[in-house]
Amino acid sequence: MESLMMGYRALVIGATGSIGSACVRMLQADLNCSGVVELSRQSASPLMLESEASIAQAADYVSAQGPFQLIIDATGALTIDGQGPEKSLSALDSERLMRSFQINTIGPALVMKHFIPLLDSKQRAIYAKLSARVGSISDNKKGGWYGYRSAKAALNMMLQTAAIETLRKKPGAIFVALQPGTVASSLTTPFVRQEECLEPETSATGMLNAMDALQVTAGAQFIDYAGNKIEW
Repeated sequence: MESLMMGYRALVIGATGSIGSACVRMLQADLNCSGVVELSRQSASPLMLESEASIAQAADYVSAQGPFQLIIDATGALTIDGQGPEKSLSALDSERLMRSFQINTIGPALVMKHFIPLLDSKQRAIYAKLSARVGSISDNKKGGWYGYRSAKAALNMMLQTAAIETLRKKPGAIFVALQPGTVASSLTTPFVRQEECLEPETSATGMLNAMDALQVTAGAQFIDYAGNKIEW
């Protein structure tokens, strides 16, 4: 990450997942990075998206190691409680919809609430959230996946709104929703042949390079791992 200060500090939330752990490895290999802090359900201060108390405690736990110049939230789930995305309107179920929003929208929004204050306010800093291309309303050509699509679209709005507010106090901050590509992981196994997927390291390297090239804008940005813009 050449665009960040020498000796920048990074925080990866969801650090045990396929993409999160790949980001940790890439950052640890970056000579410009002085340290990578990892948070997950298994960390010393467990962070669970369903519990704001755990999110707040995790933020307090790592606060002394900040401020951070890079925060990556790599949390989210496509299959929840053993159930994948709905393929038709007739499959909609209120409990499944609520769980999708809890994991993919509400939890990450509360992560923003407690962790954006740990973002450096004096120099260039990046807050990145893994999103999904299917969260783009204008890019929806196939339908289906009601809960996941809607939760990711709502997540993008949360990030955009948080960016607009935060930039008033942290004018050097960059906020970005990231489409990591279809990555070989437990999330994609039921839906895509793994030989057709990206390796986690390929996705992580692409996203880090894409973030490095971003400029400050008036709000959040939505890009894929190759740095291509995605319409909201």
